[in-house]
Amino acid sequence: MGGAAEEGISFAFVHAFVSIGDLLGLELLLFAGVWFLIGAADDLALDLVWFGQWLWRSRQPRAAEAIRLGPPSPEASDAATQTPRHAVFVPAWDEADVIGDMVAHCLGRWPGDDYRLYVGVYANDPYTALAALRRAGDDQRLRIVALGIAGPSSKADCLNRIWQAMRQDEAAAGFCYRSVVLHDAEDVVHPAELRLYDRLLPDFAFVQIPVAPLINRAAPLVSGHYADEFAEAHARNMPVRSRLGVAMPCAGVGCAFDRAMLQLLGEASPEGVPFATDSLTEDYELGLRIHEAGGRGIFVRARDETGDLVATHAYFPGDLSASVRQKTRWMIGIALSGWDRTGWGSGVADIWMRARDRRSALAALVLVAGYLGLVLWLVVSLADAAGLYRPKPLDPVFRALLITNGAMLAWRLAIRAGCTGWHYGWWQACWSLPRAFVGNVIAVMSARRALAAYAASLRGGALRWDKTRHHIPAAPDFAGPTQVGMVQGAGGDR
Repeated sequence: MGGAAEEGISFAFVHAFVSIGDLLGLELLLFAGVWFLIGAADDLALDLVWFGQWLWRSRQPRAAEAIRLGPPSPEASDAATQTPRHAVFVPAWDEADVIGDMVAHCLGRWPGDDYRLYVGVYANDPYTALAALRRAGDDQRLRIVALGIAGPSSKADCLNRIWQAMRQDEAAAGFCYRSVVLHDAEDVVHPAELRLYDRLLPDFAFVQIPVAPLINRAAPLVSGHYADEFAEAHARNMPVRSRLGVAMPCAGVGCAFDRAMLQLLGEASPEGVPFATDSLTEDYELGLRIHEAGGRGIFVRARDETGDLVATHAYFPGDLSASVRQKTRWMIGIALSGWDRTGWGSGVADIWMRARDRRSALAALVLVAGYLGLVLWLVVSLADAAGLYRPKPLDPVFRALLITNGAMLAWRLAIRAGCTGWHYGWWQACWSLPRAFVGNVIAVMSARRALAAYAASLRGGALRWDKTRHHIPAAPDFAGPTQVGMVQGAGGDR
């Protein structure tokens, strides 16, 4: 008698527990399903615009021709020896492990004398400066900009001090650079990159080339998910944005700016410098500010004389915690504080693109709801199979929502796999499927940290330069021609 009563109580408890899980799971899946459908419609609209643009360009003989660069002409090489045209900014904090190879890659792959490499280093980071100097040899194309302050401050502050040092060089030599190029200390540059800028900057204020992450074989899931994301973004999203003529964000690497445009932005700034020091994503905002100032930006996929894509290569974090820290900074700067700083622009297309940029925090919340709903649904299904609970039949509308979202998810994964396969081959396209889940996990973890950090900033907390450790493919040795220069950064302590 007592055993039967206890068994009945246990069954009732399990039934009540599963019943609550059933109700909560359905509500979570409904919430996630509606927002997934909205996001899927947004992505599908971008797919249709991309396809329409491709179809139109394929029927326009001139528009359909991809930019292809020939080998540098002797005339261009002779002109390049007179005055340098490009100032390449490399902000560096605690980058002794990679900066030497980065400098060697640049000086070896860009053999001309039409640029200067400005590496900004902090007073409490002598090893980064020494590593750069050691690999440069006696090459006058390298300028170590000693910032004169202890680091790290912020990436934008480092860039502004390099900008001031560059202007000092210009005043002393009596000339002005034509462009400012941005790269990070772990980048592997393309040999034809500067020639591409020379070709396009007379017509545009800002040029962005693709970023092609290198996949770390020791961490194919975490490091590889960057390859998937950039492959899709720079094969589909950015070309659409560029052709629509809306404000185009800068990736912070593999980009060049008309020097006069940066001067204009600096003069309009209260600090008299072009890079926003109170932003964690000053590169993203810079592209938007150029558009607001009347400048035209372009994202370009060009190929050199061998057919190789002109792109910037770099290893991204392969460690989960490092990836979360990096994605946290991106989410704060673009989706949270960037919302306050840059507004919504003007025009339907511009508002649409900025809304896409800022949906990451909401997307993370939807992912949490969706995954939790799936877990609860699995519990209910197991209880049903065990005869402990009988769920109600699904509403036909809800069932249609789930089927539609499943089909859209399959389409989205196929698009991403196709973009990854185009860049990296079919094997990496297969890897992109499990990496989609890894990317979702990183997005959720980043959103939690980003929201907490953003809330703290609203209460007066500072947003710091939370950098990650980097590595870079080894660069071959080369013989540099003359003398290394060192300039003292302007501005002093602040």
